[in-house]
Amino acid sequence: MKKISSSLKKFIAPALAVLGLLALSSGAMAQYPNKPIKMIIGYTAGGAADKLIRPIAERTSKIIGQPFIMEYRPGAGASIALDITSKADPDGYTLHITDSGPMVILPNMRKLAYDPLKDFTNIAMIAGGGTAIVVRPDSAAKDIKGLIALAKKDPSKWSYGTSGIGGVGHLAGEQLNKLENLGITHVPYKGGNPAVVEVLGGHVPFLFSSLGAAATQIEAGTLKALAVTSLKRSVMLPNVPTLDESGYKGFDATIWFSIVGPKGLPAEVMAKLVPAFNEVMKDQAVIKGINVDGYDMMPMTPAQMDGLVKKDLAHWGKIIKDANVRDQ
Repeated sequence: MKKISSSLKKFIAPALAVLGLLALSSGAMAQYPNKPIKMIIGYTAGGAADKLIRPIAERTSKIIGQPFIMEYRPGAGASIALDITSKADPDGYTLHITDSGPMVILPNMRKLAYDPLKDFTNIAMIAGGGTAIVVRPDSAAKDIKGLIALAKKDPSKWSYGTSGIGGVGHLAGEQLNKLENLGITHVPYKGGNPAVVEVLGGHVPFLFSSLGAAATQIEAGTLKALAVTSLKRSVMLPNVPTLDESGYKGFDATIWFSIVGPKGLPAEVMAKLVPAFNEVMKDQAVIKGINVDGYDMMPMTPAQMDGLVKKDLAHWGKIIKDANVRDQ
């Protein structure tokens, strides 16, 4: 009996130790979150991502009982921040606000250290929106078909402006270029506001602009919106038709913002974060702020977000390949 007891002890002691660790781990996870959560932002303070996430983080912290600490890691089209997130411990204490650029466009333009389909856990969709095709009020184009007709008369003299190479506006322009076989020149600017200034000055005939950058000018009547590139009309511009409505069926060029974490977030963490973020996204003050910035609500489950990333990777990949878009 003594030999049996001694043998059993060799197995029982390690087993009890493992069970104890599991119990401690489970207990700690059940208390999640019990410390501040880091929210990585891939752009500088004051940018679109920062403006979107701050009111959301503030309200979510009241629900989950812990503050969010903003950490800015700009650079390389926000891919640096995503890379950092992909390598973080999957404990729920490192999250990231990302967008279409580094998630579904850049992976089609350069080799990255992360895989958008395999290295992240999608948590919550914040919002999305298309770009607006805008012209000066004295433009002869009254609608998008009129604009295309004018451009076709002498494509060599026509160009379109955007906030930069590889952005949603640029790719929407290339998509329209191909559909109409236009061949007009893309003129990239260093940001949305400089691009708006250029179209106001008559240096480019029209512009694919974010609604946030062009909103003030559209409201003042110094710019005229002919169409939006999202599949649905914008809450900000309810009277402006989509390209889909204007004869380009299925045309959809949308930028979206979402919250992700590293792959393998435990179910206990997701059970706290997903309902909390979704509850905040129903807050009317949050919705109003998102609309003012030119975006619309895009409620989705994590599974639906997985599908969106896969779909948009293929969608933008084809456009980038067909147009031979080169990385900056």
